[in-house]
Amino acid sequence: MLVPRVRGAPLRERVGQLEIRRFRYFPGRWEDLADGAILENLRARRGAWLQVLPFLLAEWVELRRLVRRFQPDVLHVHWIVPQGIVASLAAPRTPQVLTTLGGDVYALQGRLAAALKRFVLRRAAAVTVMNEDMRGRLVKLGGDPATTLVVPMGADVAAVAAAAAGAVRQPGRLLFAGRMVEKKGAIVLIEALRGVGPELSWSLDLVGDGPLRGQLQTAAAGLAGPIRFRGVLDRTALARAMGECEVFVLPSAPAASGDQDGLPVVLLEAMAAGCAIVASRLPGIDAVLTDGQTGLLVPPRDPGALWAALVRLLDDPPLRARLGAAAAAAVQAYSVQAVGERYAELLAGVAGAATEPSGRAPGGTPHASNTIRPR
Repeated sequence: MLVPRVRGAPLRERVGQLEIRRFRYFPGRWEDLADGAILENLRARRGAWLQVLPFLLAEWVELRRLVRRFQPDVLHVHWIVPQGIVASLAAPRTPQVLTTLGGDVYALQGRLAAALKRFVLRRAAAVTVMNEDMRGRLVKLGGDPATTLVVPMGADVAAVAAAAAGAVRQPGRLLFAGRMVEKKGAIVLIEALRGVGPELSWSLDLVGDGPLRGQLQTAAAGLAGPIRFRGVLDRTALARAMGECEVFVLPSAPAASGDQDGLPVVLLEAMAAGCAIVASRLPGIDAVLTDGQTGLLVPPRDPGALWAALVRLLDDPPLRARLGAAAAAAVQAYSVQAVGERYAELLAGVAGAATEPSGRAPGGTPHASNTIRPR
């Protein structure tokens, strides 16, 4: 695994059979483009643009070196921009499975961005996306309909369920978890809570950090219920927090840049923890949550609708229990084991196709349908 360096991380690390290599791209004191999300860092700080060209060059040099050394059968490239561009130039003869989570699909617009994405898409052996909306956008850009597939990310369902199992639901506890950026919609949640009257007792925990934290803290001042900003938690602590909440809230919303969530893994984790969930009706999210059956869906950027859904759940314990149990059952299809099998199948098919004279993987094509659904 080749990834950019982040502060405090070793340049080389081994986890089981996985070897992680982190490349340097800027003097250490200022090397922070990849800390968090690159697009958000570029929007927040003009100076971060100075790191872009060194980042691309350093990644190209290191990827080219590793490909020559290890001669991989297939590359699994995450993000169209920038990794897809770098991989297309550094390893043009190595088959590539390209995975995008949504940011570069939704946020990067304009002729230049479209041309760069088209360049990458046409060189990929297969492309995986998080939802059908993303697939349609990439096919429109020039992606092959036969090899542009919906294969969402998975969650460590068993580990989350085990960590949450010993927790006790706290009366009225609401939980938000995500980066504090526009597309996560935390400001919409805070506005919705202004409408909750004194007849309902509630509290809110916000887990995560980001450039909007100060704005959110200011907006939360004076609300009726107590609010805790808990910062970044590790996976076990987050799972326990999910086990303690009565309602998990995912108020995702398209940002002004066009960026939006594809299918947040944190949603799958909340389902694994058996949470009653209120989420925005966005592509990807609405493919996993069924309104009234495994959660409640509301229009994005609608504090009134979000308020009504929160009040409904806080005031109805049987409904919370039913939705949480149904969500925990439904998320089994998105476990890392189930999704991992799909990616292993796809990667093996692409590698096999590259070695077959006919261009077909043994036993047929590696892409039987446009959507590979987790089992």
